[in-house]
Amino acid sequence: MSIHVGYINSSPLSVDTKNDLMEVRKLWGKLVKMKIGIQGELGAYSHIAVENLYKDADIKTCSTFEDTFKLAFNDPSIKIVIPIENSLAGRVADIHYLLPKYKLQIHGEFFLPVEHNLLGKPDATMKDIKYVRSHAQAISQCQNIISKNNFQSIISVDTAGSAKDLAEGNDKTIAAIASDLSAKMYKLKILQKNIEDDKGNVTRFLIMGKNIEQPEYDKNKNYITSCIFRVKSEPSALYKCLGGFATNQVNLTKLESFSVKNTFDQANFYLDLEGHLEQAGVKKALEELGFHTETLDILGVYESSKFRQK
Repeated sequence: MSIHVGYINSSPLSVDTKNDLMEVRKLWGKLVKMKIGIQGELGAYSHIAVENLYKDADIKTCSTFEDTFKLAFNDPSIKIVIPIENSLAGRVADIHYLLPKYKLQIHGEFFLPVEHNLLGKPDATMKDIKYVRSHAQAISQCQNIISKNNFQSIISVDTAGSAKDLAEGNDKTIAAIASDLSAKMYKLKILQKNIEDDKGNVTRFLIMGKNIEQPEYDKNKNYITSCIFRVKSEPSALYKCLGGFATNQVNLTKLESFSVKNTFDQANFYLDLEGHLEQAGVKKALEELGFHTETLDILGVYESSKFRQK
C-alpha cells in the first residue's frame, strides 16, 4: 500500500481538502511509528509525557531545546514534545524565544504531574550524599530536601542526563534528581521518592510540528488558541490590544511578556485563550488584536486538555 501526499500552494484549502489531508495523516500515523523529538536523555519527563501520548513512538533525543525545535523545523514528519511551564517554577527558559524564531505549530497540550526522586549509586545511602545534580528547574523544585541535608547543587542540562552521568561515574557522594523511569533505565537506587517541595507540581507540555493541524470546530469540545504578538511602542498599547477580548467575552488563560532581542523598550507577548478561530467572538477579538500590533502569529488551535477541567 502506498500513499502520496502532494503540496498545494496555489490557493487556500477548502474544508473538504483540509479534512482529507488530516485523515491521510492519521492513517499514515497508524502505518508507521510516530517520530517524536524531546530535549534530554531517555528517562526525562518529556520521555514520560511521550509515553502517555503515543504508543510505541520512535523517540529522538536532543541535547538542547533549540536542537529539538530544529529537528521538527527541518523534518515535517517529526513532532516534538516540549515543556513550556511548571506550576512551581514558572516558564521553562528559552522556549518563548524559540517559538517566534521557528514558528512551529502547536498540535496539542499535555499536563504531567511531576514526581521527583533522589537517585544514588546502587550501594549509596543518604549519609553518603554531599552533592545533588539535576536540571535547574528540578533543583528549584526540591529546595526543602537540599537545604535540610546541606547538599551542594550541581546544575545540569537535564534530569535524565544527570542520572545517566551518575550511572556512568564512580562517585557515590553525588545524587541525581530525576524520574523513577530514569532510575529504572540507568539501574540507580531510589534513595527517597517524591522529594518535590509541593505535591501539586505539574508541568505543561506542548506537542508541536511544522504542519498545521487545526481541528474542525465542535461545539461540544473545548479549545485553546495560542499566539505570539508584538505591541506597538506607544502609550496604552497593551490596553488597546486586550480590549477586544473583553468586548467579545473571550477568556485569556495565559499572557506573558518577554523582551525583543537586543532591546529593552519593546516586548513580545505569548497568549493562550479559550476558544477556536471559527468562533465569532474569538475571530473578532483576534482581528482587533492584529490591528493594534506590529506582528501577530497564530501558533495553533487545539483541544483543551481535560486536566484543565479538574
